[in-house]
Amino acid sequence: MGKLDRFSDKKILVVGDVMLDRYWWGDVTRISPEAPVPVVRITNDTFAAGGAANVAANIAGLGATPILIGIVGDDPEAKELSTALEKQSVSSSFLSSSGTRSTIVKTRIVAHGQHVVRVDREMITPLSENEQAAITDVFSSHIDSADALLISDYNKGLLTGNLLSDLIALAKDRDIPVFADPKGLDYSKYAGATMITPNRREAIEACSLNEGGDDVVELAGKMLLDSAGVENVLITQGEKGMTLFRRSGHPFHLQATAVETYDVTGAGDTVIATLTVARSSDFTLEQSSALANIAAGHVVQQVGTSIIYRDELEKLFAESLDDQTSEIALTFAV
Repeated sequence: MGKLDRFSDKKILVVGDVMLDRYWWGDVTRISPEAPVPVVRITNDTFAAGGAANVAANIAGLGATPILIGIVGDDPEAKELSTALEKQSVSSSFLSSSGTRSTIVKTRIVAHGQHVVRVDREMITPLSENEQAAITDVFSSHIDSADALLISDYNKGLLTGNLLSDLIALAKDRDIPVFADPKGLDYSKYAGATMITPNRREAIEACSLNEGGDDVVELAGKMLLDSAGVENVLITQGEKGMTLFRRSGHPFHLQATAVETYDVTGAGDTVIATLTVARSSDFTLEQSSALANIAAGHVVQQVGTSIIYRDELEKLFAESLDDQTSEIALTFAV
């Protein structure tokens, strides 16, 4: 029995901004005579679950069960998203359909493996009272069976301050840990969360700090622990790895594992999905962060939205353990 087999009996409640990631693949052979831009000849198109839906797909890939709650439009894109989720063994049954909102779509044009441009179709407005009530009703009917609550915030209007406060309070009342991938500048709306996982730029902006300085990440981490009212902060830093900040003890830093980075699309989704599933499976915060670091290093080597599967993570995990000098071997030896 592998160390990660315990993932399989966990249920993770995922609430957030779901979207469809669409890809147009092609090649460039000339510059447009109409403007100094490349002419991309499309040769293929694909689509995948994006945003909170990609988080849910990562959870399912790890062998746990995601319960995905969000909102989509009454449109063809919602059906495409449902198809994408079905391929990843994620149910779309708990997504609310809105007659006034369209499904969020991010269309990426990729030529010769390079991301050329992204076109977004989205409606960034707070939910109506009826839409918010529908989300709360579905959430309330599933919270008692969940091992953790994962909030995937893309700042698209779903996760208002009032809704977040209600969801976090309901989870905390049941001693269910809460993990949030935050957006925006006011992180106090995640107060009470077990952990938030901003990237470096997001953390710096949320603290109104200047980008320069070797200690800016450490300063931001400590500031967020106080200002956001959360228990832990994990700041991801791309090729510089990630750092865990706790209310007691020194910051815990992990070096990045990727040999070569191709595309960071969805890497944050993989980090919080892996972190949440691991912590819910009784790994320590440090061990869970280390597993999330390995998972992120894998997905950034793929082009486009991708997920990590448990057998892949298990293999990478075992290889890291075999190297007695690796960070993860030292982390799991404690």
